[in-house]
Amino acid sequence: MKILSYRDSGFDSFVSSLKRRAVPEDDVRDVVAEIVGKVAEGGDAALIELTEKFDRAKLDAGSLFVSEEEIVAAKKAVKPSTRKAVAASLKNIRAYAKRGMRKDWSAKNHEGATVGERFTPFDRVGVYVPGGTAPLVSTALMTAGFAKAAKVPEILAATPCGPDGTVNPELLYALVAAGATEIIKVGGAQAVAAMALGTESVRPVDRIFGPGNKFVVEAKRQLVGAVSIDLLPGPSEVLVLSDKTGNPDFIAADMLAQAEHGGDGVVGFATDSKALLNKVVKSIEKQAAELSRGSIIRDVLEKGTFLLHMKSFDDAVAVCNDFCPEHLSLICADEKKRLREIRTAGAIYLGNLSPVAVGDFLAGPSHTLPTGGAGRSFSGLRADQFQRRTSIVKLDRKSVAASLPVVEEFARIEGLDAHGRSTSIRVEA
Repeated sequence: MKILSYRDSGFDSFVSSLKRRAVPEDDVRDVVAEIVGKVAEGGDAALIELTEKFDRAKLDAGSLFVSEEEIVAAKKAVKPSTRKAVAASLKNIRAYAKRGMRKDWSAKNHEGATVGERFTPFDRVGVYVPGGTAPLVSTALMTAGFAKAAKVPEILAATPCGPDGTVNPELLYALVAAGATEIIKVGGAQAVAAMALGTESVRPVDRIFGPGNKFVVEAKRQLVGAVSIDLLPGPSEVLVLSDKTGNPDFIAADMLAQAEHGGDGVVGFATDSKALLNKVVKSIEKQAAELSRGSIIRDVLEKGTFLLHMKSFDDAVAVCNDFCPEHLSLICADEKKRLREIRTAGAIYLGNLSPVAVGDFLAGPSHTLPTGGAGRSFSGLRADQFQRRTSIVKLDRKSVAASLPVVEEFARIEGLDAHGRSTSIRVEA
């Protein structure tokens, strides 16, 4: 762990390095471009080849998609406690999504024309659910679940299979329960390319949602235009801001929970209390020794964890707004004041009794959030992203006549006389 105080010589330079931009590395960009090109040219054959290369699974055109028999088997294999947990999470997700949906509206403008907006669900979306060392059942719910709540009729899910060509049964059950209508056993940048461009077997989607590693995120970025995307959610990260009121054991537990994701995750802590920082360090060391994914956690603690003793809590808030964390845990006496000062966090958890894990699994908001500094430009996944917006304009005789002088002036300025004529001809008629 990197532990620094504002009194240390390297403190300012490290804090400056936290002002991140979600810019891909050159080698990642090149690898993804090659993969996308292969899928664009080779279709199913490329998917099969790349799946064997990266996931060591031998598929064919007939086994790219999860079969109905596999779904039935997964439903039978899932424990009642899992079914209950999935149902509880989906209940909150659907309620939360319903409140976030945009609704049609109309009104009269100054000239009397009727203007408004109409919102309809996308026809077909793709949701990406990472594989790796843990079956991310909750991610299935917090992507496909929002799509289903928004009434998207076709939901294609992509998730990598194991070397034996199967998908984890709990994950498979969650995808179906959340509303996935098709599931392809392919992961990585190749899955994103297939959803965006289509292959012989995979029909392309209108928009792609979901988190992934840096290759998945870069594939989404490169394919904008062929398809739209939700945001750029990469490896998980958390920042805890706390004054002396923070519980060191709770803070350490939240930090370890994020470190448990492994990979390129980032775990941060900033406080104006040196005594609290020392207690958090001790608690991390004690709790980490008791956790099952110890080696993964230790790797993140070593490579991607920092703890900062700030001169003031104002400085801690400034660090947060520069860092743009995916998850922010905010623990302080003047909570309402500090909450108003936070501008860039993907999701905020308030107080000692709000573990990030509840947001990850159950609370209702999607845990698909911007990472790597992308929170400066993107918000987390929400229900209205599954809606297509269309503007509506309707004029009558009175409003078209009232609009004519302004339209003719713009037509004169821009040299577009046909625009002016298209309006005047209606008034003259």
